[in-house]
Amino acid sequence: MALQSMTGFARASGEYRETAIVWEMRSVNGRSLDVRLRLPSGREAMEPRVRQAIQSKFSRGNIQATLSLATVDGALRPVINHDLLAELSAQAKLLQDKFDLAAPSADGLLSLRGVIEIPDAAASPDEREALEAEIMIVLGQALDALAEARIAEGAALSNLLGGNIDAIEELTKKAEADPSREPEAIRARLADQVAQLLGASAQFDEARLHAEAAFLATKADIREEIDRLLTHAKSGRALLASGGPIGRKLEFLAQEFNREANTLCSKSNASSITAIGLDLKAVVDQFREQVQNLE
Repeated sequence: MALQSMTGFARASGEYRETAIVWEMRSVNGRSLDVRLRLPSGREAMEPRVRQAIQSKFSRGNIQATLSLATVDGALRPVINHDLLAELSAQAKLLQDKFDLAAPSADGLLSLRGVIEIPDAAASPDEREALEAEIMIVLGQALDALAEARIAEGAALSNLLGGNIDAIEELTKKAEADPSREPEAIRARLADQVAQLLGASAQFDEARLHAEAAFLATKADIREEIDRLLTHAKSGRALLASGGPIGRKLEFLAQEFNREANTLCSKSNASSITAIGLDLKAVVDQFREQVQNLE
């Protein structure tokens, strides 16, 4: 199964008799699946079916779906509900006088729901059912197009994330091979530190000081962090190869990468390792940011 980004746009259109049907779909990042619908007046009863169709296709993302219905070649003309318009105008005038508000504009009143009505081309129940069936067909086409857009974006994200994992692995191996981790370098560094301490005071117990230095050297060892980072890199590649809705798993993996990078920096007793750790944290931040876009 291909990876999907949560970002995408799609549009699909169709016709039923004199009615033009247009669905527009927009998708952005989201912690879960959040569907927002904009349906024309009189089509609210379709909302459960539309939501179910979207939920069966996607598992994450903030998705806005807009349905537009219009007449073809002016076959049906819009009708103004004059009674409703007069009532709204009167109420607006009262509010204007009471609160010293600006006078309502004609286009503002006409934009209110129910003021302008489009006659239903599907007058009979059978025709209405046929129109709604066509609306759902066009919705399916829009959802397929949105999925394709999200898959294309997901492929690009997969390449970026794979590059991040390669960089994490490369930096980890660089830390593993750093000369400061050689036993000779560690012994020389500790011997120098012990000599400085012994020279500063005659009160130190030399044997005890060597034991404490050896303990600190063991505590500062980053072998476990290196092993975990390499294991996490392997897991990340396996997840990318598996595809599907793996965004949450990769978010957890990003947290693990970040934890190990932080520990590596905190344990570092050499400037070279610290520099590698900081580079590692920068790559992990890039990885974590890109993962937020995946389903």
